[in-house]
Amino acid sequence: MGDGTPGDRTANDGNGSARRERELAEALARVEERVERACAAAGRARREVTLIVVTKTHPAEDVRLLARLGVRDVAENRVQEALAKIPTEPSPEEGAPPVRRHFVGQVQTNKARAVAGWADVVHSVDRPRLVRALDAAVTFSGRAEPLDCLIQVALDREGVDDLSDPVAAGGDRGGVAPERLGEVAEALDEAPGLRLAGVMAVAPLKGAYAGRPGTAFERLAEIARGLRSTRPAATMVSAGMSGDLEEAIAAGATHIRVGSAVLGVRRTLR
Repeated sequence: MGDGTPGDRTANDGNGSARRERELAEALARVEERVERACAAAGRARREVTLIVVTKTHPAEDVRLLARLGVRDVAENRVQEALAKIPTEPSPEEGAPPVRRHFVGQVQTNKARAVAGWADVVHSVDRPRLVRALDAAVTFSGRAEPLDCLIQVALDREGVDDLSDPVAAGGDRGGVAPERLGEVAEALDEAPGLRLAGVMAVAPLKGAYAGRPGTAFERLAEIARGLRSTRPAATMVSAGMSGDLEEAIAAGATHIRVGSAVLGVRRTLR
């Protein structure tokens, strides 16, 4: 009676895990259908778009289940949470290869070493000082391959008159003003431990692009083309989330970051 025997608890835990796996499989199928439709509408091949599942505030077990379901790219936005989930990722003997880790949150320079040790890709590089901190962290770690970095572009700051303050030059959700993207790109050029892989943006909540995600992502695609004209290897365009992935794909996004549409309502962190 009461809590039951350990065997009962194990069985209940197993039933819960199986139920959650079914929920995730159904949600992934719905998102996949949306992605396929969006690609078809844009005249693009499905293979041109990588789905990154943003697992922030969800348990580590979800990462394991997602990997079993074929998800190969996951993202976190908090350093502590990301580090806590490392040991629970599936090992090769469990039948799923390691997932590719994307860090999508704002990075404080004093957290650069932790982020560089965890991530395969950092989507939120937005200032030369952070570039230097990440490069030093990679050098310290002895990492074999450069760390892929995306420059986060603050589209809500485009055309703002006063960009003299490096902090003010970024938007409410992080990023560098388009006019100052070159400064970050040049810093990445000089960082041997880092590789400039492309650009990232979040649909702005204010400014000229507020409420117009499609137009915002088209502008990001234009910025990406300009960057590739001098740095051809910077091919990634990270844009679009659960509510606007169709607009992002139409504009040319190569990577979309989807959380709630796959995992459900986010849990509150305590």
